Amino acid sequence: MTVLTIAASLGLTSPLWAGGETASNPDAKVYFVNLQDGASVSSPVTVVFGLSGMGVAPAGTEKENTGHHHLFIDRPALGQGEDGVDELSNGIPADENHVHFGGGQTETQVALSPGPHTLQLVLGDLGHVPHSTPIVSDVISITVME
Repeated sequence: MTVLTIAASLGLTSPLWAGGETASNPDAKVYFVNLQDGASVSSPVTVVFGLSGMGVAPAGTEKENTGHHHLFIDRPALGQGEDGVDELSNGIPADENHVHFGGGQTETQVALSPGPHTLQLVLGDLGHVPHSTPIVSDVISITVME
């Protein structure tokens, strides 16, 4: 039985892995411009955010096909957390593992301790909630060298 069949049989009208109410362009992609999975880097780590198919707008700006970046650091992929944090329906929290760029920033420098880390980019709507079809990057692993 597929997920859609199960959802339909339960009377669910949206996918089990869905974000908020703000629509997104189905062709939109968010990605790391300057980092690749498995990269060895030094701290502070420069992270450049890439976005195609949508535009960047500051948090609180209601404009179709826009959003702003969030950087997940050392977190499970969006929608896969087992720690009680539900970024999909409750919005993305602001803490050391969920960094907001509500001013419309497209790059940052992050101080990370030496060792392995994971990163994921998530586009949020005007209220910091992932779009109805979430726009997320792959989770990448990097190693910060001493």
